[in-house]
Amino acid sequence: LVSIINGLINDTRPLNLPQCHLAALERQIFDFLGYQWAPILANFLHIIVIILGLFGTIQYRPRYIVVYSIWTALWVAWNVFIFCFYLEVGGLSKDSDLMTFNISMHRSWWREHGPGCVRKELTASASKSLDDRTYISVTGCIVDFQYLEVIHSSFQILLSLVGFVYACYVVSVFTEEEDSFDFIGGLDSFTCHAPQKPSHVQLTPVYLSK
Repeated sequence: LVSIINGLINDTRPLNLPQCHLAALERQIFDFLGYQWAPILANFLHIIVIILGLFGTIQYRPRYIVVYSIWTALWVAWNVFIFCFYLEVGGLSKDSDLMTFNISMHRSWWREHGPGCVRKELTASASKSLDDRTYISVTGCIVDFQYLEVIHSSFQILLSLVGFVYACYVVSVFTEEEDSFDFIGGLDSFTCHAPQKPSHVQLTPVYLSK
């Protein structure tokens, strides 16, 4: 029975957690390149929670998996906010400095390095100040940067939903396993034994007559 339960647990481990980890690392790299400090902080927390969820799955710690499940809900909410930010929903503007905590004028890395984008720097005679970001011209982009960010957020939402379902299922399996072991232990402690009668055999001499 123990080997069967362990086999079920091994089969129900959330196999998508490593994929979530790789996707989070990929997003973290591009956010670092674009100096997007708010997403960098969120990605860092996300990677830590994924590691915690993996540890809880391998070490059979359902509490850690519950923490991962709660975080996936927050991660979905964050990616929905990113979705609305770049599509400028609800009064948000993709040109604001919200993602950099208003400490720099950097934008998404995909804005200048998207597929097909050609980045050109204007000459000094075009303006008085070379520090202004308007002196960088980007043309020929196949997909605008805001849609690339939306695609990234949508992919993260999909992975989080799948991870949430797997995490809930694994927690339920762990809970059933603990209940089954408690039930087996309870049976062992309350095992009834039939009373045994003392076997006293009275021996009487037998006389044989010739």
